[in-house]
Amino acid sequence: MTASRPAGPPPRSFGIEEEVVLLDPATLDPVDVAGEVIAEVCAADPAARVDHEFLQAQLEFASPVLEEAGAAERAVRGFRRAVGAAAERRGLVAASIGTPVGARVSALTPDERYTRFDALLGGARPDHRIQGLHVHVAVDSRDEGVAVLRALRPWLAPLLAVSANSPCFGAHDTGFASWRTMVGRRFTTASVPPDFADAADYDRRVAAIVGLGATIDQHSLFWMARLSETYPTVEVRVFDAQLSADDTVALALLTRALVAAAAAGELSHAPGAAHQELLDAAVWHAARHGAGADLVDPTTASVVPAWDAIERMLEVASGALEAAGDRARVASFVERVRASGTGADRQRAAFERGLPALAGLLRDSFTA
Repeated sequence: MTASRPAGPPPRSFGIEEEVVLLDPATLDPVDVAGEVIAEVCAADPAARVDHEFLQAQLEFASPVLEEAGAAERAVRGFRRAVGAAAERRGLVAASIGTPVGARVSALTPDERYTRFDALLGGARPDHRIQGLHVHVAVDSRDEGVAVLRALRPWLAPLLAVSANSPCFGAHDTGFASWRTMVGRRFTTASVPPDFADAADYDRRVAAIVGLGATIDQHSLFWMARLSETYPTVEVRVFDAQLSADDTVALALLTRALVAAAAAGELSHAPGAAHQELLDAAVWHAARHGAGADLVDPTTASVVPAWDAIERMLEVASGALEAAGDRARVASFVERVRASGTGADRQRAAFERGLPALAGLLRDSFTA
């Protein structure tokens, strides 16, 4: 049943990209058969939007343009059912997690762009085994997109905290809620994007970066939020890949609401909350502790209990959530995280019981 919406302009369209890794259920090592799985899924459904990713154990789903929650849920669940079944037929687990658990390093997908990027990573190459959730939200112009980025910057750490889902890497517990975030900090561009004045400033400064380090083109900007170079959207990339379809969809809806609030000038923050050094420290802190400690409240620039900051985020997004009919779904997700923990908390608890327990969590969550 679709929630009713108040009268007004239609909610912004959005899109979801999520990355998946294929794992051996006994060791939770990556297994390099993504090409087989993609071929099987696409043979069964030529319209399937599933493609290769950087490593041969990874694949990526890209949704069509979405207008409402029901369509998002159908798209994500349909993709997961197809990939989960193909993985199961090979005795594997399809997992939506920010970092693989096992220590094996997957082989590179044969692709000219990936090969160029891989050659630049050097000693960081073995750690580049990460899966993310990217949410695109439509903007009316690139200038509006830059204004949205500016408003979003202090809210990226609370978004990361509530969505952290990568505690394990290299066959051990890292102690972090989002180890994927820490791996990402090694790239040429990372963490919270700079404060750009307008679209011209954004384009000029991005052009100066391309060709430096591992930024081989504008598609290899690793900021947690950026303007898309393919679509008329802001692309929020702060999230680890999520255990369940419900988590993925709820975070996409929350992101859409925050973008709408930002575009309407309703996503305010204290001036001190936008200082780059505080933003960077807040992201590190959120990656380390998830929702289990404290966070920076963007409206005051002060450190508060994590759930106070998360609740404040829901407050500032509430009008846009209500207008889209998404408030109940997002509130249910947040309450579930508060009661049962983030994906990182749930993975860590299962890991402590042993690899079979964690494999079961990953398998069951993927198609739940």
